[in-house]
This record gives sequence, structure tokens and C-alpha cells, in this order.
Amino acid sequence: MSEEKEQEEVKETARKKERRRLFSYRWIVKNIPFFLFLSALAVVYIYNGHYADKTIRNINKVSKELKELQYEYKTLRSDVMFRSKQSEVAKEVERLGLGLKELIVPPIVLTDSMSKKSN
Repeated sequence: MSEEKEQEEVKETARKKERRRLFSYRWIVKNIPFFLFLSALAVVYIYNGHYADKTIRNINKVSKELKELQYEYKTLRSDVMFRSKQSEVAKEVERLGLGLKELIVPPIVLTDSMSKKSN
């Protein structure tokens, strides 16, 4: 039984030495460029996430603005269509008091009498 314990202790000390050797100062110094690369990669990954969030917020903001402008356009178009009807124009002109009134009789067509005689 004691031999098994000794073998177990030897294996345990070997594992500890292996870990120490694995994470030794030399190993860490040797892998500094790789650690810097991983750090830069993490920074780029974080930046990309923030940039995506900012872009999504901007898209949502512009989308809301576009909807508001579409509603405003439809309202103004409807108003212009209503005001440009003949009856509405006549009411507005009458309200201004310029003395203009809507014709009741059709307009008279004028022709050139000189052009008829020469034919």
C-alpha cells in the first residue's frame, strides 16, 4: 500500500512540475505576441458589437422619421387636393373680395375675321 502511495505522490509531483514548466516565465514571454493578438481580437470583437448596436439604433430612428414624413406628406397632399377643387377655389376667391365670380354662361370664342376672308 505504501508503494502505491509513493507512486501516487511521484505522479502528483510530476504533474506539478509539468504545470510549472508549462506556465514558466520563459513560456509566458515566448507567447506574448499571441496574447497580444488575442487581446486585439477581443477589442475588435467588442467594438464590432457596439458598432452594430449603434447602427441598429440609427436605422430605427431613421425609420420612425420616414414614417412621420410619409404621414405628413399624405396629409398635405390630401389638403392640397381638397383646396384645389373648383368649388373650394371659388369660395376662397369670393372670401378675398376681389370681385371675381364664377362664370354661369360659357365663354365666347373669338375668331379672327381677317383669316376667314382670305380663305
